[in-house]
Amino acid sequence: MFDRPDKRRGRGSQSNRSGRFETLQRMDIDDGWRRTAQLCTDDAYAESATSARTQWREDRAKTVITRNQSPDVHFDQSINPYRGCEHGCAYCFARPSHTYLGHSAGLDFERLLYAKLDAAKLLRGELANPRYQCKPIALGVNTDAYQPLEKRLGITRQILEVLLETEHPVYLITKSALIERDIDLLSQLAARKLITVSISITTLDNQLSHRLEPRAAAPHRRLRTMKALADAGIPVRVSVSPVIPALNEHEIDAIVAASAQAGATGANAIVLRLPHELAQLFPEWLDAHYPLKKERILKAIRSLRAGKLNNSDFSSRFSGEGPRADFIRQQFELACRRHGLATGRPVFATDTTRFVHPQPPAVAPFAGQQISLF
Repeated sequence: MFDRPDKRRGRGSQSNRSGRFETLQRMDIDDGWRRTAQLCTDDAYAESATSARTQWREDRAKTVITRNQSPDVHFDQSINPYRGCEHGCAYCFARPSHTYLGHSAGLDFERLLYAKLDAAKLLRGELANPRYQCKPIALGVNTDAYQPLEKRLGITRQILEVLLETEHPVYLITKSALIERDIDLLSQLAARKLITVSISITTLDNQLSHRLEPRAAAPHRRLRTMKALADAGIPVRVSVSPVIPALNEHEIDAIVAASAQAGATGANAIVLRLPHELAQLFPEWLDAHYPLKKERILKAIRSLRAGKLNNSDFSSRFSGEGPRADFIRQQFELACRRHGLATGRPVFATDTTRFVHPQPPAVAPFAGQQISLF
């Protein structure tokens, strides 16, 4: 008798369940043939060569700046050059957004991507509007603006060029070393107090990182990136996120200490969120990688969310509630005091007085890229 392989290698998601808006639901099942196939492939649930390949198409958005009125975030507007993310982080809160496109929040989120090829042109047009009021723009909040596809397309760099030209403040968050490519632009923005950069570090354990964030930079590589940015005079902070109770919460002090040594001057922390499909996907990931810890971890998560796996209330969605949430917060605050890192919204301070409206775009739409359609 042959059992189902316990994990998908190189993927953060273990399944490709249909999204909550779909009429028909799809899921992996054992029909007998899969067991036979395992004799030959040793991985009956492996992806085919075609489905495993990252595919992308153009996102023909008409606007590029997204606005929000959430009281618990430090920005009012953001830009996401990409939909979906090749990093494949098992915990990513953005996964459910892929279901709006008719895709799964699981494997589809990691391999079927959309790119806003005209993002820089659209941004220039929006900033040229005389009624536009300058407020910092957060870049790459929903999905990483420096995911692997950016190396090929360079959309994020084009956006930064527009922001530098107009002297517009920007917040960046990433877990990718690719951001080092743009240090020339970032250092110019920093010299004018127009930027802060956050590097997300979830763990210092390479094995855990590889399982949680299978296609993202390793923790030691992110620390090197942090040091490179700090050495270039770019304000950098660490985002200790997400804090997963009973899995990585014991690393808070070590992450803050390593980040301070690498040149970070500020920090923030967010407790794991499991909205919508993540309430199924993350337990599947635990089944594959930490089956003996699964129930303990889920119980700890529920202790932060009033007995549920998720609570979207603005007052507690980032921090949780209850004694364990208080303990995590105290650990983080103590670590920041011990290692001299600032916390709170002041670490995001930028200058909004330098902004200059650009001339309306007069260039032709993006062309010349070979697009892989799925």
